Amino acid sequence: MFQDKYVFAQLVSFFNRSKFNRIVSKYNGDKYVKHFTCWNQLLALMFGQLSNRESLRDLINALDAHHSKCYHLGMGKNVSRSSLARANQDRDYHIFEEFAYYLVNQAREKRVSEIFKLEGNVYAFDSTTIDLCLSVFWWAKFRKKKGGIKVHTLYDVETQIPTFFHITTASEHDSKAMKEIPYEPESYYVFDRAYNNFKMLYKIHQIEAFFVIRAKKNLQYKSVKWKRRLPKNILSDVTIELTGFYPKQYYPKYLRLVKYWDEEQKREFIFLTNAVQISALQVAELYRNRWQVELFFKWLKQHLRVKKFWGTTENAVRIQLYVAISTYCLVAIVQKDMQLDRSTYEILQILSISLTDKTQLKDLFNKTKFQNNKERNRLNEPSLFDF
Repeated sequence: MFQDKYVFAQLVSFFNRSKFNRIVSKYNGDKYVKHFTCWNQLLALMFGQLSNRESLRDLINALDAHHSKCYHLGMGKNVSRSSLARANQDRDYHIFEEFAYYLVNQAREKRVSEIFKLEGNVYAFDSTTIDLCLSVFWWAKFRKKKGGIKVHTLYDVETQIPTFFHITTASEHDSKAMKEIPYEPESYYVFDRAYNNFKMLYKIHQIEAFFVIRAKKNLQYKSVKWKRRLPKNILSDVTIELTGFYPKQYYPKYLRLVKYWDEEQKREFIFLTNAVQISALQVAELYRNRWQVELFFKWLKQHLRVKKFWGTTENAVRIQLYVAISTYCLVAIVQKDMQLDRSTYEILQILSISLTDKTQLKDLFNKTKFQNNKERNRLNEPSLFDF
């Protein structure tokens, strides 16, 4: 008879538990804890993410159904609703934040690629809003009768891994989060129109990094120099000087303005950049790939538990979000290490119904087949990790 670890335990083996224990010690996470440790908490929450549990009660019911297996799954001998709720409320979310960043770096190292053939990394920065019930999540006031939070994310376009997160209430404007980004010299940062903050864009320029941003329609500028012999779909490539009162003070240097005609959408796009060393088509291509961060948000909301929360405090919400990011990175690491010819949708669907099986991971993914090609391709789903 085949005897092996449970599928969930095999997934957890991809984690560096020693690193997690060092982070827990740093924040005294297990101080005075006798039974339900931070490690048990992490695995219980990840089990809920991978098995698509809708609520804390739903998660506890699922664990109770596998009560005899909990110890071997790594969650301790007993996981009660009160102990998990108390842990989410009281334990420092920085433990799970730091471990999520560690997994992010690990996933990026494994998925290094050069799509754009540029010297620096290519990042897209955007935010997604998660609506919350104001009467329950009173600390996340957005409007008079509405609550919500924003997850500002810096997304590595080439590795398809999020590298930085900044969580705020939904009332904070997107451009204010730009000052929190850990900028790198020679890297490229792609923004949408909401981030026309010329003071921050000039700081990017000063550290010798580059940006591509979609210009607003009311931009005031003076053309200084034109390029001729433009490639197809490039309407103009101009060196400009800002003339608006504040923009001119905030960004005193010249900028490059590129007008691009999108044949598919039949519309014109206007981009601003300080990158003069790349072609106008590369500028348009960089902005086109900004859509990857939107796909990431869509994928995260559809396949992981970030729209319904298992706790009402800010600490519990942050812990759940960082565990969701850790789960995302785990899928990326498993897919790369095992060289799986599977979409992320398939991997999650297979895992969600197999977490308590005793099957080797390789056999699990090799033997499972999707009968319907349309279902396999999931054309209406975000195609992350698929080049």
